Amino acid sequence: MTQKLDTLGAWLLGILWFLPLAYTLWAAFHPAAYSTHFDLTAPLTLGNFVAAWNAAPFAQYFLNTFILVTMVLAAQLVLSTLAAYSFARFTFKGRDLMFMLVLLQLMIMPDVLIVENYRLMSWLGVRDTIFAVGLPYFASAFGIFLLRQTFKTVPRELEEAARVEGASRWQILMKVYVPLAKPIYVAYGLVSVSYHWNNFLWPLIITNSVESRPLTVGLQVFASTDQGIDWSIITAATLLSAAPLLVAFMLFQRQFVQSFMRAGIR
Repeated sequence: MTQKLDTLGAWLLGILWFLPLAYTLWAAFHPAAYSTHFDLTAPLTLGNFVAAWNAAPFAQYFLNTFILVTMVLAAQLVLSTLAAYSFARFTFKGRDLMFMLVLLQLMIMPDVLIVENYRLMSWLGVRDTIFAVGLPYFASAFGIFLLRQTFKTVPRELEEAARVEGASRWQILMKVYVPLAKPIYVAYGLVSVSYHWNNFLWPLIITNSVESRPLTVGLQVFASTDQGIDWSIITAATLLSAAPLLVAFMLFQRQFVQSFMRAGIR
């Protein structure tokens, strides 16, 4: 009986999650007259996507977002890998205290630091740039924690065997630890890309021009009331923005789930 209730609850949650996406798909592929009128005989159209693409510089927004998520992910992977390897395999004074400080960052919402981050970006002279949008996220406490837990599961015998072969610390990291953690990198990459692809408040505050706005901010400007409300075009623009993430999740969903199941706390 409990299992049936769990299954029913899961289906209900799945349906509730899918309903907004279902409406977005319906309105985006049908004329404006049918955006709030469900009719199976309604004609299909791609005109909403053409109108949305031409109504705002979405090509520039896509490019800005791609540069942003790529830059942030690359920085996070490098810094998180080095820090996680140090915490997992090196013994030094204050290691546990420093790791506790890293974990403490997980309890601090990024929005709390918006004012200080804005002051810092202004002091650096990089305000209204893609670099300023991504800089506060280069060091990821979550990435360090996740990779540390993964590196701690690697048998020390593999590292000792590599040392016998004359491998340096860097070679051990790149040829032993990193390849074994590949599923974790995939899962973390999906989390990082999805978060920064959808991040809105900080990019809204730190950017002022089309040259630096990501998709989320561009979509908000596009859908503002002074531009008029056409739900068919707005949903088409929303689908354009979300499609890359939906495709990526469908392609890597198995690795995504399995990676977090393997990264248990040790």
